[in-house]
Amino acid sequence: MSAEMFNCADPEQRATGIASAISALKGGSLVVMPTDTVYGIGADAFDSEAVAALLAAKGRGRNMPVPVLVGSWHTIQGLVYSVPNSAKELIRAFWPGALSLVVRQAPSLQWDLGDANGTVMLRMPLHPVAIELLREVGPMAVSSANISGRPAAVTAGQARDQLGDLVEVYLDGGQAEQQAASTIVDLTGAHPRVLREGPVTLDAIAAVLGVEAQTLTAPQAE
Repeated sequence: MSAEMFNCADPEQRATGIASAISALKGGSLVVMPTDTVYGIGADAFDSEAVAALLAAKGRGRNMPVPVLVGSWHTIQGLVYSVPNSAKELIRAFWPGALSLVVRQAPSLQWDLGDANGTVMLRMPLHPVAIELLREVGPMAVSSANISGRPAAVTAGQARDQLGDLVEVYLDGGQAEQQAASTIVDLTGAHPRVLREGPVTLDAIAAVLGVEAQTLTAPQAE
């Protein structure tokens, strides 16, 4: 089945595209959607076959588990074992936005995102199309829309050039605003640690948490 592309700048195409994307996701297929950072390839987070298809489409191993995007910050309550204060502060400051948080997941969750060792990386994107889709579908497993090792797609066309008919629906939301992958903060250890710096800077995170910036990059003592 050939992939369909919908121009979300056109209200009619946007409505049809989101409906098609919801239907595709519920049927276990993959979709490409715009986010504020780069384009994402997504699956229903609770459909382990679809998540496996996502990893296969990217040519990526289970050793790099798929992050999860949520459509509201309330959603994380059911996904996280406990929400540390540091997470609450960062969510208040930067969500929706280009900040991903690695936290311990709720043990009861029936999902398989790869070899995540009981953790999950969560983000709420600052993009109206992404938020609308996430609010309809629920948490989605979403990775950057590219073949592993190749540049992340910042337009729907770039994503389609790489992923083709492995994806059922492409939602075209124009060029991604940040054009850079999100900042990642790991909150699973004794102290918050920045694993990747992106649009949200080290200094901004340090200011919210009331710590020195260099403590966020220091290796954790075992």
